[in-house]
Amino acid sequence: MTAPASPAPPLPAPEPAPYRGAPARHPRRPRHPLDIRTDPEAVELTAPVFGPADVHDLDADLTRQHPGEPLGERLTVTGRVLDRAGRPVRGQLVEIWQANASGRYAHRQDRHPAPLDPHFTGVGRCLTDDRGRYAFTTVRPGAYPLPGERAWRPAHIHFSFFGTAFTQRLVTQMYFPGDPLLAYDQMLASVADPAARQSLIAVYDHELSLPDGPLCYRWDVVLDGPSATRTEEGR
Repeated sequence: MTAPASPAPPLPAPEPAPYRGAPARHPRRPRHPLDIRTDPEAVELTAPVFGPADVHDLDADLTRQHPGEPLGERLTVTGRVLDRAGRPVRGQLVEIWQANASGRYAHRQDRHPAPLDPHFTGVGRCLTDDRGRYAFTTVRPGAYPLPGERAWRPAHIHFSFFGTAFTQRLVTQMYFPGDPLLAYDQMLASVADPAARQSLIAVYDHELSLPDGPLCYRWDVVLDGPSATRTEEGR
């Protein structure tokens, strides 16, 4: 008797076809390399890149961004942006926004009855220099009440720092020394560590306050590490 034939081995599974998306959207022509040296806007960058053509001097002077003079006390806020080792962070994009001298933001959602200033928008930006320094010229922001509460926010300026990508953005607030409302501010009180609270308050710098010029306040920011400046995500 002839022995039954052994079953044929299974055929190997076909290699999975690479995903090509919808046929109607798939490119039909070969890739075309782009030279970003000659066409820097031709590709989508994964990180913000700002150069001299993107950030201008007027961006950092909030008192000269409009045809007229804004109301309020002139002041300069300057300082350094540092890493955890105390090294300067160069080329860092720093943005600020604030209320005007009456305590009102130039924003449609601000319902505070204080007057708007047509010559003050309250936003600025700059890049840190090789020593990690930034500087803004602005007006002292006014205090404003919190809606429906028996509480006022002291004068403060919002700061935003960008790392190498927009997802690394840090947001915090800077306060002014001697403000009687500091003791009642809910935002500042949410920082439990007294030293961390103090690090959010700028220092008046008499040496930098020039005659007939704006008062100068100095505020250094540490982006990371144990001594990092508290951000709105890290109270």
